[in-house]
Amino acid sequence: MRTPTEPETETEYDGELDLRHHGDAEVRGAAGLTDLAVNVRANTPPDWLKRHIAASLDGLAAYPDGRAARAAVAARHGVSPDRVLLTSGAAEAFVLLARALKVRQPVVVHPQFTEPEAALRDAGHVVGRVLLRESEGFLLDPAAVPESADLVVIGNPTNPTSVLHPAASIAELARPGRVLVVDEAFMDAVPGEREALAGRTDVPGLVVLRSLTKTWGLAGLRIGYVLSDPETIATLAGAQPLWPVSSPALAAAEACVTPSALAEASVAAAQIAADRDHLLGGLAEFVPYGVRVAGPAEGPFILLRVPGAAALRERLRERGFAVRRGDTFPGLGAEWLRVAVRERATTDRLLAALRSALRD
Repeated sequence: MRTPTEPETETEYDGELDLRHHGDAEVRGAAGLTDLAVNVRANTPPDWLKRHIAASLDGLAAYPDGRAARAAVAARHGVSPDRVLLTSGAAEAFVLLARALKVRQPVVVHPQFTEPEAALRDAGHVVGRVLLRESEGFLLDPAAVPESADLVVIGNPTNPTSVLHPAASIAELARPGRVLVVDEAFMDAVPGEREALAGRTDVPGLVVLRSLTKTWGLAGLRIGYVLSDPETIATLAGAQPLWPVSSPALAAAEACVTPSALAEASVAAAQIAADRDHLLGGLAEFVPYGVRVAGPAEGPFILLRVPGAAALRERLRERGFAVRRGDTFPGLGAEWLRVAVRERATTDRLLAALRSALRD
């Protein structure tokens, strides 16, 4: 492990990385591909949720009123409504944080979702990077984060590594005068939401981001939320435009935090874990080809390292599967691919395609 005086950091921007490349680019305009590049749960949204959203359309003539949805999200996490900000997806929250908070030395822990860094750079910040090591399982070492950082961003579980960091390790990053941003967009896909910090009020400077688009298949609707102290929430809200979240998205937010919806999400998380185990078991066949899985994986996706990944990705496309390239994530490179977890039948088809592609 690194000592506090030896953080592995990088402060220069690597202009060759496309921080705005996301999984949807792998399937855009490519009909017929099985999508393993985007981490939205398959076969969603469920019918009951579609009906609930459709019923909200009768109220489109009125301006959106987010009070009920905000109260519902607050109740779901056991906090007061003034600790909740509803956003147009978690991505909007990254922009608000970058533009509204007065920080001098932001640091992003990589490999992770690249939008936080892109938003910070767009807002004029010089962004430091802490690069977690494959040799340490991409697991957070709190000592690697510079003491001078006054904003730290980390994902948990982390996209794309699928690593679930201990909540205690992340909480160690909290400091007086530091904003600690934890992206928990995939936490509801973890059985029991182990290691979640959402709802915690004892960690100074904590800002937790949640998304409702992954588990519920609402990427096109754009709905997420921020949990933090009332002062930070008020600052972020002041940077939002009027009526930032649509009425259908507010209806979805309220519906997705009911006890019955949370129970359904819990069942889905358990199924994802079982489906991931099936995928990992099948991938063991390809170890002689140099295929390695980062991990242990805890999210609804896995990260693979394989020689010739770019060519393999194209061969998989020829066989009907889109997977996410990994070389746009700081700290990874050309040998990495991210693969979404799907049900067993799809996984078995993927394994057959991979078997063929590796032997090609």
